[in-house]
Amino acid sequence: MNAVDTNILIYVNDPRDPAKQGIAASLVSSLTDGVLLWQVACEYLAASRKLEPLGYDKVQAWQYIRDLQQVWHTALPTWSVLNQAEDLLKRFSLSYWDAMIVAACLEANVQTLYTEDFGYSNIDGLGIVNPFKVP
Repeated sequence: MNAVDTNILIYVNDPRDPAKQGIAASLVSSLTDGVLLWQVACEYLAASRKLEPLGYDKVQAWQYIRDLQQVWHTALPTWSVLNQAEDLLKRFSLSYWDAMIVAACLEANVQTLYTEDFGYSNIDGLGIVNPFKVP
């Protein structure tokens, strides 16, 4: 299974960088085994407000999340995600929210997390891929 970070979903709906928008849209549409992390859905709804000046409104943002829920498995956090995030914070240089996403991925048995925010390629067996980075 695969998951995407909030920034990937934002790029899908942000026309200001057509190259990243194309890569993100192609990635999201190709993930038939995707996992929508609860935290990512919440962060997306909050962050998408920055797209309002570009004509992207709250109704579209909520519909986008509902559309993803129809094709991806939704992973809801448990209390063990908090415990695992605390452990990750101690061992890695991650923000609190990034540690929560990694912990949620590990709990949901996600193999690959797509994001542009991390400086790691693997954390405890979770592959981390920046889809915008040219190899």
